[in-house]
Amino acid sequence: MTEKNVYRLKLLGGVVSLVLGAAIMAVKFWGYAMTGSTAVLSDAMESIVNVVAAGFALWVLTFAARPADRNHPYGHGKMEFVSAVFEGGLITFAAALIIYEAARSLIRGPDVHQIDIGLAVVAGAGVANAALGMFLIRLGRKTQSITLAADGQHVLSDFWTSAGVVAGLALVRWTGVVWLDPVVAILVALNLAWTGVRLMRRAGGGLVDEEDPQLIRHLVEAFERTAHPGIIRLHHLRAIRAGSTVHVDAHLVVPEYWAVDRADQIVEEFQEKMAAGLPVKGEVIFHTDPCHRLYCPVCDVDGCPVRRTPFAGRDPLTAEEAVQPDPPRTFLEPIGRDQPAGAGARARKGS
Repeated sequence: MTEKNVYRLKLLGGVVSLVLGAAIMAVKFWGYAMTGSTAVLSDAMESIVNVVAAGFALWVLTFAARPADRNHPYGHGKMEFVSAVFEGGLITFAAALIIYEAARSLIRGPDVHQIDIGLAVVAGAGVANAALGMFLIRLGRKTQSITLAADGQHVLSDFWTSAGVVAGLALVRWTGVVWLDPVVAILVALNLAWTGVRLMRRAGGGLVDEEDPQLIRHLVEAFERTAHPGIIRLHHLRAIRAGSTVHVDAHLVVPEYWAVDRADQIVEEFQEKMAAGLPVKGEVIFHTDPCHRLYCPVCDVDGCPVRRTPFAGRDPLTAEEAVQPDPPRTFLEPIGRDQPAGAGARARKGS
């Protein structure tokens, strides 16, 4: 899929979220006007958040799609994390307002009427939100957009809000206990607050370039699939997300006797193959480090003029090894006078 098509899909998701969100909000407020239910009001107030967040997300998707420039050499994709933090904050704020309104209703005494209309309105809106939320989440995964995924999770949480409101109204209708209405609204608000905090936590991690273990695993797997003779090992792996794009850099260990132009050509080819094998769009930049004799047991290069010990076998690269800034300890700790640590560790493992 081309970048242009990805951008169009993102915009489609943003527009659909905004238009349907506004329609669902209008229906919910009509339901509140008909019933006077605090629980229905809480559901309608969350829909305000949905619409505001959808409008902001649509602008963010347009801004994040701008190409990299001199002031933003890594592009503008980080703005998608800002959008997710903003949406999480709005959700939490809406939860606080719902709790306030529910508490007022408990103090002055609830007044709920035409419950059947409220049940029909909230149930219908909930089904619409469930469909919209799943659509946005799938589209967000397909386009690697955290903005659409966060918007979809928010909209889907609105479905569970509606489900709680329906349950509360049904209890009021069957039992006649009207104070259950604001109590349900408070429970709904607490669930919303938890959703908002989790969303802000996840997006905040992206803003400060927190390590993504799943992304690191994907990169290590791509390295293993693209293994090339002479690319001995990888370490100091780092990766950051900028919207739907990832930026990766790492150090590759190559034979020390290779000429610079040969190493550069092979590493460039390796970069392109590895980038093409990633499940996300991104750029991969490798730095080359000359090998040491300590790597001999895991180096499969034939005809090496500086080899000290024979090739003993190569263990798959692990994420823990890949992210270390220096060669792992198993290569650095001496086992014997002239015996590399890697060979010794392997010998002990096989003994």
